Parts: sequence; C-alpha cells; structure tokens
Amino acid sequence: MGVLGELDAPAVRRWCRTGLQQLGRAREEIDALNVYPVPDGDTGTNLFLTLESGTAEVEALFAREADANGDGTGEPTLPETIRALAHGALMGARGNSGVILSQLLRGMADQIELEYREAAEARRPRPSGPVLRRALRRATEAAYVAVARPVEGTMLTVVRAAADGCDASPDEVTAVVRNAASAAREALARTPEQLDVLRRAGVVDAGGRGLCVLLDALVAVVTGERPAAVPRTHVPVPLRPEPDEEPCDDGPRAPAFEVIYLLDAPDEAVPALRERLDALGDSLVVVGGEGLWNVHVHVDDAGAAVEAGVEAGRPHRIRITHLDLTGAAAAREREREHAPAAVRRAIVAVVQGDGLAALFTEAGAHVVEAGPGRSPSTGALVDAIRDTGAREVVLLPNDPDGHAVAGVAGEQAQAYGVRVQVVPTKAAVQGIAALAVHEPGRRFDQDVVGMTSAAGATRYGALTTATREAWTMAGVCQAGDVLGIIDGDIAVIGQDLAETGRIVLDRMLAGGGELVTLVTGAALAEGIADALVGGMRYGRPEVDAVVYDGGQSIYPLLIGVE
Repeated sequence: MGVLGELDAPAVRRWCRTGLQQLGRAREEIDALNVYPVPDGDTGTNLFLTLESGTAEVEALFAREADANGDGTGEPTLPETIRALAHGALMGARGNSGVILSQLLRGMADQIELEYREAAEARRPRPSGPVLRRALRRATEAAYVAVARPVEGTMLTVVRAAADGCDASPDEVTAVVRNAASAAREALARTPEQLDVLRRAGVVDAGGRGLCVLLDALVAVVTGERPAAVPRTHVPVPLRPEPDEEPCDDGPRAPAFEVIYLLDAPDEAVPALRERLDALGDSLVVVGGEGLWNVHVHVDDAGAAVEAGVEAGRPHRIRITHLDLTGAAAAREREREHAPAAVRRAIVAVVQGDGLAALFTEAGAHVVEAGPGRSPSTGALVDAIRDTGAREVVLLPNDPDGHAVAGVAGEQAQAYGVRVQVVPTKAAVQGIAALAVHEPGRRFDQDVVGMTSAAGATRYGALTTATREAWTMAGVCQAGDVLGIIDGDIAVIGQDLAETGRIVLDRMLAGGGELVTLVTGAALAEGIADALVGGMRYGRPEVDAVVYDGGQSIYPLLIGVE
C-alpha cells in the first residue's frame, strides 16, 4: 500500500491487523519487561489479548457491512470502525495495561465521532491529521482520568508524550503519526529515570513499550512502509538493593489478587465505586461509559471488590487471578506430576478446508477450523486445548500469522494445568509432516523436537491468484495472475495454474527432496495434480508423491517437499 492522504476505515482495519502481528512478535519481550505494578510478566500478553478482542469486533463490523451491501463491497465509516475497535477492546481488556489501552481507544473514538459529526453538519471535510492529533490528546486525558492514582514513568507518560509530540507537527497525517511515534519512543527511554522500580530492574516500562509497538504499526499503515522488525531493547535483571542499602523484608506487600470484571451500571454510580475500590487496594482503573464499564483492581479481599461491583450494578465476566504466580505455577506443576499415568497427550491443529480437517482428524489431531483470511482466536484455541482433556498438548498453527496467537493460547492454557508446546508450522504441509513422526510413547520434549524437526525439513509452497496489481519479489503482478509461492515469498508469476505449479515444484525440488505432498484446493481443476505428479516422476523417479484433497479456498494447491 502507498502513503495515505487521509485515515479511513480500511486503514484502521489494517492497523488492527498489523498491530496484532507486531504485538505478537514483541509479546515475550514485553512480558519480560513487566516489573510494575507487579512483576507478573503478562503485560505483552494482556495487550495482545485486548487488541485481539478489538480486532475481532472490527472484522465482524466489516463482514456485516459487506453482507448488508449485497455484493460484498460495503464498508463502515471511520467513526464506526474506531468505535468498534474501542468497544471490542473494552469487552476483552486484560490486565492493567489492557484496560488502559481500551480507554485510550475509547477517547480516540469519542473525538473522531465528534469531529466527523461536526464536519457533516458544516458540510465540509476535516483533514484526518489534525483530527488524529486531537484524538490522541483526548485519549490521553481519558486515560489519566480512568487511573485512580496516575504514576509517571508508565504507559500514561508515554501516551502523553505522543500527544505532545504531534501538537506542533504539520497537518499531514503521515507527519502526525511519525511525530507521535518518535516522541513516544523518546519518552519510553526516559521511563527508568521516572520510576525507581524500573531503574533498579534495568528496564523500560512494559506498557509503554507495547504502546510504542502499536504507534509504530500505525506509522507503517499510514506510510505504506513495512513494519520494522521488533528488537529486544532491554533485558530485565533481578531487583536488588543499592550498594548502600540493606535488604529489607518488611516493605509494603503487593496485594494477593487481581480482580477484573465488566460492569453494567449507571454513570452516576461509578464515583462511589471508584472510592470504595481505591480504599480496598491499588492499581485501580475503571474505564468505559454509557452504562458499560471495565473494572480492574489489585486487592487482598477479592470478594469485597466484587461486592462493590454488585452494589454499583451488575458485574459479569469476573476474572480473579492470584498474583503469587510462582506459587501458582508450582501448584500446577505438582498437579501434573501427580496426574494419572493414563492421561493422554493430544495434538491440536489449525486447518482450513473440509478435506484437510478430515485428514488431520484421521491422523488423531483435534482440529480447529480457520476460514479464508480468518484465524481462530486465542480463546478458541484455549477451548480446544481444554476440550482434549489431555495434560500435554502439541499445537500446530499451520500459518506464520497464527504463531503469536498459538503462543498466547499455550500460556493461557497453563492456568488449567495443561503443558502446551507450539510446533511453529507455517503451512498445512508442515503440519502433515509433523504429524507423520508423532509418537505418543516418547517423552513429551522428545516428541516435540521430532515433530519440529520434521516440519522444519519440509519446504512449503502454494499457488494462488492475484486480486489486484502489486509489486512482488518476482515482479509486478496483475489481477488474475497466478502466483507461485515458495517458503512464504512470491517466486513465480504465471498465467496458467498447471504451468505455474510445474515451475514451482521444479524449483522446490532443485535442492533435493524425497517426498512431495500435494494438497488440492476447491478451485483446482481435476487432473492438474495428477499431471504434476506424472511430470515429476518422469524427471525424478526417485521422489515419492502423495496427493490429498484439502478443499481449502484461498490456495488452489499446497505443495510440500520433504
């Protein structure tokens, strides 16, 4: 995509997708930075889950608009899209950082709706650069109001710096987002100077780091540039006393529980709720409005925090997490150690297409089906892992874009006493190769290593059809061209499925191979796969081949070479 002149609904949709992808890549680093307000190592995960919830609502909005238009071309407005993002984030907000993020998005949505309504009444457009600048300012103000006791050196400081940074920028939307992202990164670097716990741990603020990732993703969407690789910027070290300090064990103790719930309550009931919860604990954040709120607090008395919500309105989706993570992890490990020997191991695989689903099921995997351009959510994967009833689960995402979601789902499933390992399969053919060497009788770690090795030794390719003109590594393609993909990159541009498939297969076999796997899609004409196998055997009789009917919709043909 090129440089955007104005921010629009499709750009927000791409921001959601790009931000989720980049947060997924940075999630473990952000988790490792997390030492404040409690060192529970989940800030990156919480931000990811919060944005995932918002992204799902945006995708649902686009799907509804396309269906309502009849020909699949309808799309929502910018205010509708940013409102859907904010509402989805509110409904799925996790942790202190996720709740604050949802409020930032709500503040942006409120300002954008106001600006566009006024522009419509005045019958004149408003450039989205200044609108975005004012939206960031309102988001900052909303976040500071939502946090009971704002602390500098945190996510709040970083977002305020972003808003300050674009105040004097030119009105072009590219300048606004670049200045905001640059100012946020500079503020993030200063957070250890503002918060002593960060300085002593040798880290920057985790929530602020996540916010920088999201702003950088917005820059990539607006400018058309590819998002930069997310580097590991800081490595935390154990907290330790200063040289002239004596270790002290009688300092303030962190509360025992994190309590989060959604609350249906009138706006006038919230001030009293804030006051009561503030007296019960710390890290209090209450966000939302118009009768729906998300409440987050750290307390020793979780029951009292929930009762406060009952007095204010109707709490639901209540989540209570013990903040003694070391003890909780040890308890789960003891539970696994004393589990009956007969408890089985399971494979959970993400696949698209009825044929592939049947193939993986016959091989013993529990299947989670994906749709065209749609991956399963973290919650869907966690449910699938739990539904296996196994203590050990191997997860096959079969898509590079699904690795982050699979990693989060594996960590979430640990709360239920399940040990999960993700084999980073990038295509269904790698999943097939991994399943072929799966041995339940081996030790879990050995089985995972064997499956990972088999997947890694399988090159993967595919055929698809271009939907628009675009630059690729193989040159410029036009709508309707056949694209040959090898190991995730477009390597061939052709006009015919059969001929393009032959070229792709020849290139993949140029480096050697013992087994070729072809998975036919719904759009592949009958006989093409057999012709490819016949031509291959004529030139390479030593190579075996197997053909499966996958039924996938996006790729007429998937190719694997082991």
